[in-house]
Formats: sequence, C-alpha cells, structure tokens
Amino acid sequence: MSSPWLHILCFVGLSALVAFGALGAAWALRVKARVEVPTKGLTYECGEEPDGLAWLRFHPRYYVVALVFVLFDVEAAFLFPWALNLEGLGTLALIEMGTFLGILTLGWVYALEKGALKWQ
Repeated sequence: MSSPWLHILCFVGLSALVAFGALGAAWALRVKARVEVPTKGLTYECGEEPDGLAWLRFHPRYYVVALVFVLFDVEAAFLFPWALNLEGLGTLALIEMGTFLGILTLGWVYALEKGALKWQ
C-alpha cells in the first residue's frame, strides 16, 4: 500500500510540471515584432491624440463610495446562500444574521451621518 504523502507529492510535482510547461510553451511560441515601431509606446485614445495628462488625481470620496459598494456587495454574497438554507439552519442562524445586518446598518448610518456617501 502506498502512502498518501506520495500521492500528494506526485500531485504537486505534476501540477508544477504542467504550470511551468505551459509557461515555457508560451515563451517558446510567443509572437515578437520583427521591426520596432516608434508609435508603439504612444498613448492610444480612440484614434485621437491624447488630451491632457494620463495621470489624474481622483477625490478620496470616490474610493469611499467604492469601498461601501464592496461592503454591501459582500453582504449580498453572504445573504444569498444563507437565505437558500434558512429552513435547515435554525433560530441561531437567524439571530446571527440579524446581528450581522445590524452591524452593517450601523456602519451605513454612520457613513450617512458623516456625509461619506454624498457626491458633490
């Protein structure tokens, strides 16, 4: 009988071989330009010359709104499987989800009162 560690070692070795083999094949079969074109490094903006600088500073409020969106998106990702299995989870799961939603609601109210979600 063979050891499970031998199977794991073979699996890891084979996985590494496939990964590095794919990288080696991609490197060997890569497409490379024969002649370096001077326009290759220029900024492309819908066929037009770029207007202004490419580096813009965004207001921090933009990132706050994005983080709040991610927070509530993750909340939805937690709510969906919970709602599908609600019958089998019981009362404790209902209380835990109520606590989770209560904490998120407190955070949302705090963000509203601070004015973090007002777009000016």
